[in-house]
Amino acid sequence: MDDLDTRLLVDLLRDRIRPSKELGQHFLIDDSVISRSISLASSESPLGEDSHVIEIGPGPGSLTLSLLRTGASVSAFEIDEEAVAHLHRVFGDTKGRLEVHHADALQVEWPDDATHVVANLPYQISSPAIERIQRHHAQHPIESVVLLLQSEFAERMTIARDNSAPSPLALSVWMDFDVELDSKVAPHSFAPSPRVSSRLVRLSPTDRSLGLDRRLFRIITQHCFANRRRKMRTLLSKPPSRLSRVRGWHKKRWAEAVGSIQHSAPEPLPEDWMDLRPENLKTSRESEDLPMGRYSRGNFLRMTRFARVLTAP
Repeated sequence: MDDLDTRLLVDLLRDRIRPSKELGQHFLIDDSVISRSISLASSESPLGEDSHVIEIGPGPGSLTLSLLRTGASVSAFEIDEEAVAHLHRVFGDTKGRLEVHHADALQVEWPDDATHVVANLPYQISSPAIERIQRHHAQHPIESVVLLLQSEFAERMTIARDNSAPSPLALSVWMDFDVELDSKVAPHSFAPSPRVSSRLVRLSPTDRSLGLDRRLFRIITQHCFANRRRKMRTLLSKPPSRLSRVRGWHKKRWAEAVGSIQHSAPEPLPEDWMDLRPENLKTSRESEDLPMGRYSRGNFLRMTRFARVLTAP
């Protein structure tokens, strides 16, 4: 691998294919971004011989090369047949440290012993890829996740520091990971260049499940926060469209659950909580001492009470 570099890997693949818009193929050519990805992945759990990295969409292998140079093993999932052949050609014998899977990473099983996920994700699969990471993490804990994403999408993953309402995506990720926005990446760092900027994001594992049904929590928060400017009373009057996907939940049970909390404010919500919008819920214990990490006090309390109220029944 000593004779390989980022530009060479990209040029070798582009000699054989025309990057596909359908597959979101924008190949990373900026070595500083690659180096920063490796640094972020190693910051809490250093990459080395004991590490096993999942890479989604390796393309020409520019990120793969740097991952292998740390001594880590890599399981790379690539859907493009020609890119798979290219990876086999250029990396040759890696002494079993690189496994290239010609497969859709969203549809196949991942290795149970994976310690990291590091990837330059195609923009169009960002959301399902995050969900796939969370599902795997729930069964087989991951030590660190570093992703290169569309900048706007990355910002929607965070719980805002101000008093703005979080997105359903942020609420879902919040249950499993602290989200750290890192460097912005300009379009010219890729070949071909996308029309939008990208951003590096690090996800650090945590646990805010609160003993809740995760799937039910995600469905309810999606239902409420995707319909802003409506009062809780209006939002809860109809069950979420995907409620039946959660075992044991149906329209009748939803109505009974909402009815049981409608006339009494669950602690620590105010008595008029049903007449507030989800983003305006206020805690009755403003002085409550909770560990905030990177999040503002108001947003953390909002997430906690919202989860407890809607999923406790």
